[in-house]
This record gives sequence, structure tokens and C-alpha cells, in this order.
Amino acid sequence: MAEMWIEAIGLFAGVLGIIAWIPQIREVWVNKRHEGISLATFSVVTIALGLWLLYGILIESVSMIIANVMTLSVIFAVILGVVRLRKAESNQ
Repeated sequence: MAEMWIEAIGLFAGVLGIIAWIPQIREVWVNKRHEGISLATFSVVTIALGLWLLYGILIESVSMIIANVMTLSVIFAVILGVVRLRKAESNQ
């Protein structure tokens, strides 16, 4: 495992990465808007984050594991919200 200060930098980067998704979550869940959100793009991002998570597990980096699990959770929330909104629109 890397030194604690190195892991702290990774955790800080992970927190910033999660904060970056907050506007997208607000658009989908609070404002109920999904225009311009590409599920294909979000799917590719999900795969990339999954691979980064696997890499973090393999090199035993706690910060990479935590950051990627949390970011994947945020991404899944956006995807779930978009799918929910689009399904509701198609049922109207």
C-alpha cells in the first residue's frame, strides 16, 4: 500500500470527482431534466470506472477503491434517474 499522504491525495481527488457530478444529479433528480444526457457515454464511463476500481483493488489502493466505488454510485444514480424519467415520459 502507498504511503498515507499519497492515499490522502487520492482520496481528495476522489472527493472532487464526486463533487463534479452533483450538478448532473441535481438536473436529473431535482429539476427532472435529462435532455442532453447520453446513456451510451455514461455506460462507457461506468466501464472505465469499473476498470479503475479493479486496478485499485489489484494494487491495494484504498483511495482508488473508495473513490471509484463512490463515483460509480453517483453515476448509477444519474443513470437510474435518466432511465426513470425517460420511462415516465414514454408512458404518457
